[in-house]
Amino acid sequence: MTTDAIIVTGLFKNQKETLAAVEKIQKQGWIVTEVHSPIPSKSLAKALGRKKSKIGWFTLVGGIIGFFAGFSLAVFTATRWNLIVSGKPIVSWIPFFVIAFECTILFAVLGNVVGVLTQVGLPQKDYEKNYDPECSGTLYGIEVASTPENVDSLKDLLYHAGSLKGQRENK
Repeated sequence: MTTDAIIVTGLFKNQKETLAAVEKIQKQGWIVTEVHSPIPSKSLAKALGRKKSKIGWFTLVGGIIGFFAGFSLAVFTATRWNLIVSGKPIVSWIPFFVIAFECTILFAVLGNVVGVLTQVGLPQKDYEKNYDPECSGTLYGIEVASTPENVDSLKDLLYHAGSLKGQRENK
């Protein structure tokens, strides 16, 4: 998208209309820059060609590292000081799972945060520039990039695709 591109936003009532409009717009050769939805939608993500998020892998790896780190910490501290309690063995496996479990949760959350920060590309300072607050509640919004001379034909296409009156353009 060039710097002189204009973003035209079309608002739609439901997911079915939005999905049909996205396919129609892409078939005409326009670039859909973003789709705003009040609920997550796998079918809209698939229509836009979005890949599945890798954040779950960060969470899984963080959890695995946390489990072994917690277990290792418990074993290390128990063997380092050799405190015998009530005749129990120094390395007592069952209680160490509690520490491993807690570290699993901690490291999984930290892995998730690292995944979000590295994969999502936050923060986007221009994100709200084209965002319509109604897309958080009842409507779906499609943002389409256009050159200044093609804005009217794009608005016409959005209207024929079922867009409501709320078409807006932002530079």
